[in-house]
Amino acid sequence: MSSGRVYLDHAATTPVLPEVIDVVAARMRALGNPSSLHGSGRAARKAVEEARETVAEAVGAAPGEVVFTSGGTEADNLAVKGLYWARRAADPRRTRVLVSAVEHHAVTDTAEWLGKSEGAQIEWLPVDREGRLVVDELRSALAGDPDSVALVSVMWANNEVGTLQPIAEVVAAANRYGVPVHSDAVQAVGSVPVDFTASRLTAMTVSGHKLGGPVGSGALLVRRDSDLVPVQHGGGQEREIRSGTLDAPSIAGFATAVEAAVASRTVRTSRIGELREALIGGVLEAVPDAVVNGPADPRRRHPGIAHISFPGCEGDAMMMLLDGKGIDCSTGAACAAGVPEPSHVLLAMGADPLLARSSLRFSLGHSSTRADVDSLVAAIGPAVERARAAGYLNVKGS
Repeated sequence: MSSGRVYLDHAATTPVLPEVIDVVAARMRALGNPSSLHGSGRAARKAVEEARETVAEAVGAAPGEVVFTSGGTEADNLAVKGLYWARRAADPRRTRVLVSAVEHHAVTDTAEWLGKSEGAQIEWLPVDREGRLVVDELRSALAGDPDSVALVSVMWANNEVGTLQPIAEVVAAANRYGVPVHSDAVQAVGSVPVDFTASRLTAMTVSGHKLGGPVGSGALLVRRDSDLVPVQHGGGQEREIRSGTLDAPSIAGFATAVEAAVASRTVRTSRIGELREALIGGVLEAVPDAVVNGPADPRRRHPGIAHISFPGCEGDAMMMLLDGKGIDCSTGAACAAGVPEPSHVLLAMGADPLLARSSLRFSLGHSSTRADVDSLVAAIGPAVERARAAGYLNVKGS
């Protein structure tokens, strides 16, 4: 990268594509509110609708199913709250919300809020040691009292360990009882094949800045025959599901990024997958007792995410040691009031809390190179030695 740093945190955000910058800049030079009826407004609306068609084609949806949002968090909130409110309004018995235990906080925190404030009964669906949903548990939860279930939410690809979820099985189980399914596909689009129509999902979340698009752009794919109660109200834009003046420049950039990511997926992810294997191999050679988390089978994992635990190390300390060497990565763990907490994803997978706190996520993207991997491999051994010498985990405990 131009900063001279090694960037291995693409799952957090990835560099904006040059063509996206060009599209956004050009659109920002044009005047017009897409909701205005005059010439400038119609030109802005045309740009928005062309972007809608581009996104729809890329992810296998109809243009009318694309609801533009400010990103993944808003889309997740809109899906989980909107489906819950709509389903409960139709039948007050529908208070149960079934959510996988390894969801992004945009989903878990939304579900918890519904439980505290809206009378929802949240049920966390267990995963196996690879982080993959135990579908039989979902089937049992549905069969027990299907009429009381408002919705199911299971992410497509996990943002921490990269596990791909059995979305087809999830949807089949829920559809048997007419229960809608939402999936956060933020990490999946552009990295694995995603077809909204073929998936039979009710709603699906996509985010721009994970794909080389602008921060603050995204979409919720919503089936035309589905009811969602809006989270915000105003001008009635986006099928009256998401009011607010449409950000035509960001939407155009978002569509450009989605199209580019999907079109280049096969070649790009093959290259990224090779870099991931080189990264893991190099790290394990330098630190033989390191533990790779998530599925071993490449067909069940995200091609660009490597999540590794380093026994005897504090993840935050490791991250800062690597940061000092110019390497950007992530712990992937929550931090409350400055106190490190084990990743809820790893805990759900059955990991020891102490080992969970010793973990780092390295994620690769379109700008990643072999030089990035080599830099990490050269730095990881000394970083582990320093972290272990500090004895943080032994002193502080779990």
